[in-house]
Amino acid sequence: FNGGPVGLSTVAISVGEQPETVEDMYEPFLIQQGMIARTPRGRVAMPAAWAHLGLPVPPERGGSPSLFD
Repeated sequence: FNGGPVGLSTVAISVGEQPETVEDMYEPFLIQQGMIARTPRGRVAMPAAWAHLGLPVPPERGGSPSLFD
């Protein structure tokens, strides 16, 4: 997904869980740890997630503000 916003169903399918399980069990922890953020367009990987995976943070998408803009 290249760090772009994805919906809850997409995340759930990717990890083989029910959407309710992802939303109730995994998502609160990942948000607390600064790994993902919930936006109106979907869930996005934050720089901490990319660093944890040892990957470079992809460039910002043109025209869409970041979480803190």
